[in-house]
Amino acid sequence: MEDIKQIALRALTGAFIDRDSTVVKRYFAPDYIQHNPAIPNGPAAIAAFIAGLSKDFSYEPGMAVAEGDLVMVHGRYVGFGPKPMIAVDIFRVANGKLAEHWDVLQEEVPASATASGNPMFHTPERRAVSRRKGLLAGRCK
Repeated sequence: MEDIKQIALRALTGAFIDRDSTVVKRYFAPDYIQHNPAIPNGPAAIAAFIAGLSKDFSYEPGMAVAEGDLVMVHGRYVGFGPKPMIAVDIFRVANGKLAEHWDVLQEEVPASATASGNPMFHTPERRAVSRRKGLLAGRCK
């Protein structure tokens, strides 16, 4: 059986990178509960959401953390608005399916405009490159 991080990452990748609506049947529970105020409950709403993504939309998953039946994925969404959005998607997993979802979103601020000089989002690949170049100084591990 897949672990909950794999379930969440495969569902997000399938939905937002591959734009494959068949991930809904594979990874979303029939009684899926949605806490994002713009999206209704149920897997059909997710399938419709995927179908309505613009050609300019993109998604990058970042780090994933799991404990118990909860998994959180830090990600970067482009195409929801005029600026990229950084998000933490939180899922409750039950019986190998995404059963419930919450998210926290904010517009991305460029590293050059942050008080720390650190970016808001790094994929594992970007963190590795930044570390090799000495740009992280131990941050963003």
